[in-house]
Amino acid sequence: MSGKRYLNLETFRRNGQGVRTPVWFAADPEDDATLYVYSTSQSGKAKRLRRGGAVRVAPCNARGTVTGPWIDARASIVDGAAFRHGMQLINRKYRPWKQILDLLARFRRQDGRIGIVIRRQDVASPGQAPAGSRPP
Repeated sequence: MSGKRYLNLETFRRNGQGVRTPVWFAADPEDDATLYVYSTSQSGKAKRLRRGGAVRVAPCNARGTVTGPWIDARASIVDGAAFRHGMQLINRKYRPWKQILDLLARFRRQDGRIGIVIRRQDVASPGQAPAGSRPP
């Protein structure tokens, strides 16, 4: 995802239907298989991630049009040091736009952010579904 500005994050409803959302993201410079995203705690993607961590990701444009291959992954909600690390990476990547949005969020009292860490799944052996494939 090097050089990309947006990531299409597909989370899954209980019935297995995917919901795609374009998001800002930052890659961990020490681990190229780890990406960080943030959202509000009450967003649909946060609720779906609390039920299960199977996701798919692909590079996209700002409107969500996919521009590269989909990758199966696992996502989890993080806090503490992992949340702070992810937010520092995102703040650095999207400066000054992220800082402007942070300021606006304070005025609208939208503080309830969560950090999401996404890790690429290992490639499955032939005949097996990838570990992060869609739920039944």
